[in-house]
Amino acid sequence: MRILHTSDWHIGRTFHGHSTLDALRGVLETLTEQVRTHAVDVVIVAGDVFDSATPAAACYTLLSETLRALADTGAQVIVTSGNHDSAARLGFQAALLRDGIHVRTDPAAIGEPVTVSDEHGPVHFYGIPYLEPALVRAVWPGVRTQADAVGRAMDLVRADHASRGGRTVAIAHCFAAGVEPTPHLERDIQQGGLDVVPLSAFDGVDYVALGHIHGRQKLAEHVRYAGAPLHYSFGEGHKPRGSWLIEMDAEGASEAVWVELPVPRRLVTLRGPFEEILAATSSDDARDAWVSVEYTDDLPVRDPLRRLQQRFPYCAKVVHVPDVARHSDGRGYTDRVRAARSDLELFDAFLSHVRDGEGLTEREREVLRDVLEERVVVEALA
Repeated sequence: MRILHTSDWHIGRTFHGHSTLDALRGVLETLTEQVRTHAVDVVIVAGDVFDSATPAAACYTLLSETLRALADTGAQVIVTSGNHDSAARLGFQAALLRDGIHVRTDPAAIGEPVTVSDEHGPVHFYGIPYLEPALVRAVWPGVRTQADAVGRAMDLVRADHASRGGRTVAIAHCFAAGVEPTPHLERDIQQGGLDVVPLSAFDGVDYVALGHIHGRQKLAEHVRYAGAPLHYSFGEGHKPRGSWLIEMDAEGASEAVWVELPVPRRLVTLRGPFEEILAATSSDDARDAWVSVEYTDDLPVRDPLRRLQQRFPYCAKVVHVPDVARHSDGRGYTDRVRAARSDLELFDAFLSHVRDGEGLTEREREVLRDVLEERVVVEALA
């Protein structure tokens, strides 16, 4: 049996204010062709199908089109909800979907697998939706953390498997021990480390298809994250996009092959002095890429994004990161203002505050001195 493990589609997410819907549609069309080419039997989508609990109508359209296209390949499709999804909204659509498409959003149904058979017998797929401890505590007393919740869910899986036999696949959306998260990307679902799920929670199954982390990761031979099909932040621009193709033989998961997905528009981060970035011919190949600029000038540049977009039409982010570290005298803004003995020193105090310790330059001091002296003359003549 061949299983394609994907996750974290985040339909409806924007990238620095830009819609990703068309780019995602193209990538999911490629994924569907890969399912057909590799004769995949089961497609797993491990949570965060949508980016929001209230997705726009166009997001539902893309999901419906993609699920139908995947089912048309002959594969069974199993979808679970993540921490971004509304389980109720995603689950509502389940009743409207055709045979061969299975949406798992109800914690009460964790022990009821989707069973698909091959020449070696049945494979039971247990869909575990994202489990919010506060919401499942009424059903599972004593649950306080993600580890508790996933542990209870896996107890149900193991208990059901003991009566059924056969091979097993668990699908979960959580932060498992050993992962390397993408900074500022996955919305944190761990509280002080208490919500990290230990790998031992997944003992007893042949393969664990995880979602939530946006980069591919192998925590064990049988425990993997597939990551997101698109790049959703510059922090993950170096990470490949794709899915895991899992081969199941009579003994369980025997092989895992990474299947690359295309990157509609690559991500580039440029760092250096502002004018050098604008003038460098070495950056010509970034014109068609999403660009993040970190300029290292001592002082902020006026209207940097507009100027950069004239050079790089897809510049989406600009950050001022001066190379020279400022040295603070330890005084707060209020103390600096109170210590000022003239208007010139007041300006200097303000600029020192907003420039991390860098006050007036000599040129600025000259200009301000002329302006202030001119003001005195005007007031005297009034």
